[in-house]
Amino acid sequence: MQEAIVRHLPDLALAAALAWGAGLRLYLVAFLFGLSGLMGWWPLPAHLQVLQHPLVLGAAGFMATVELFADKLPWLDSVWDAIHTLVRIPAGAAMAAAVFGDAGGATMTAAALLGGSLTAATHFTKSGTRAVVNTSPEPFSNVALSLGEDALVLGGTWLAVQHPLLFLGLVLVFLVLALLLLRLIVRGVRRVLAPRRAPAATAASAREFQ
Repeated sequence: MQEAIVRHLPDLALAAALAWGAGLRLYLVAFLFGLSGLMGWWPLPAHLQVLQHPLVLGAAGFMATVELFADKLPWLDSVWDAIHTLVRIPAGAAMAAAVFGDAGGATMTAAALLGGSLTAATHFTKSGTRAVVNTSPEPFSNVALSLGEDALVLGGTWLAVQHPLLFLGLVLVFLVLALLLLRLIVRGVRRVLAPRRAPAATAASAREFQ
């Protein structure tokens, strides 16, 4: 079992990097790995070599550029995230499954389930955090956070290729922190909505006594 994990460590890191990166910057991570495969920096599995096709690279590069600017504008970034809930999660699951395209249907299905869950956790953490930051009147924190996400994807992609075991360990840490952050975000939203529900409940009670 341990030998199998060590043997497939690069593939596990690649699948995790694609799924995790898709939750932050789907088009950028697809472009980076596609370019790496085309230039011979990182050999892609057979079922992922479509990413290095010039047509796919051009589309991914164009969309990555659009997202680069859309993600820097307050509130537009939240709209962009909402729309891409329907895109990032299935794309992350599909790319994670494609890494193990030669390993059989069961392995691909497991990779899709795990990859989709990782993408979903990353995406909802990102979108929830950005929605909270957008309540700030100044735009600088939004831009700084977006630039940090750009750097995180670039660094994570490099780390997954050069140090796969370290990257997988950091992904596990990220998941724990993401779950804690999502819990805080949900609590914050409930606190914001609670005062709005209270007057409505008071008015309803008053009408009952009339």
